Amino acid sequence: MGGLYAISDLHVGFKDNRAFVEGLRPAGEDDWLIVAGDVAELVSDIEWTLRTLRERWAKVLWAPGNHELWTLKDDPVQLRGDARYRHLVEVCRRLDVLTPEDPYPVWEGPGGPVTVAPLFLLYDYTFRPHGAATKEEGLKIAYEAGVVCTDEKVLHPDPYPTRDAWCEARVAETERRLAELPEGTRTVLVNHFPMTREPTEVLWYPEFAQWCGTVLTDRWHVKYNAAAVVYGHLHIPRTIWSDGVPFVEVSVGYPREWRQRGESPKGPRRVLPPEQ
Repeated sequence: MGGLYAISDLHVGFKDNRAFVEGLRPAGEDDWLIVAGDVAELVSDIEWTLRTLRERWAKVLWAPGNHELWTLKDDPVQLRGDARYRHLVEVCRRLDVLTPEDPYPVWEGPGGPVTVAPLFLLYDYTFRPHGAATKEEGLKIAYEAGVVCTDEKVLHPDPYPTRDAWCEARVAETERRLAELPEGTRTVLVNHFPMTREPTEVLWYPEFAQWCGTVLTDRWHVKYNAAAVVYGHLHIPRTIWSDGVPFVEVSVGYPREWRQRGESPKGPRRVLPPEQ
């Protein structure tokens, strides 16, 4: 009957991570694969990775991370902000990969039926450092500590004035779509960034949390009847539980990180049926 699997933070710009992706295979022919962001920075690498995975899995769903939205000087695709995101959506559609802009599919296999919702929500600097009452105060603390996300230089919010304004627009549009689901619909919510602040509480550098999500989604796992929440971004693969809902981080991370856990990264994690 297959299984619903998820992985994120493949970062195939690293040759060892690219080799890892080349070796990935599904456990069964009916398996679905969720790719929860940070595939790569270059459009060509993103396209190669998603094509490779789509050739192997019965269905592939993608939610963008922050790295896909970077506009780097060595990328022939110099689109910025929302235009870059929309370009990647079109790339996915050519590959038959589902995105946050497509109808949410229903997983009918073991653990289902559930509506699998890939989301693109960004962050709004509301996971602030202790003692910061405003975004400006939080950023000041981060800059003074030398803990500043690269997004500040290469993730452009065009045509929105700020990344938090873009986040607000994405949250509003996503809430509208989720509210249209039939009453009682069970969901798997997929977002690159954590959907509550709790996963960020173990960060070595707590100042980084402000680039990790928004308080606006804090109760979505309850509001939208989540059977599971899938996320990445932190490079801390684990499962934590909140209100009886598993929050599953599915990151691979950088080679220097996964080598601390073993000789090679772990493959996709099974979301449904839940891993024991």
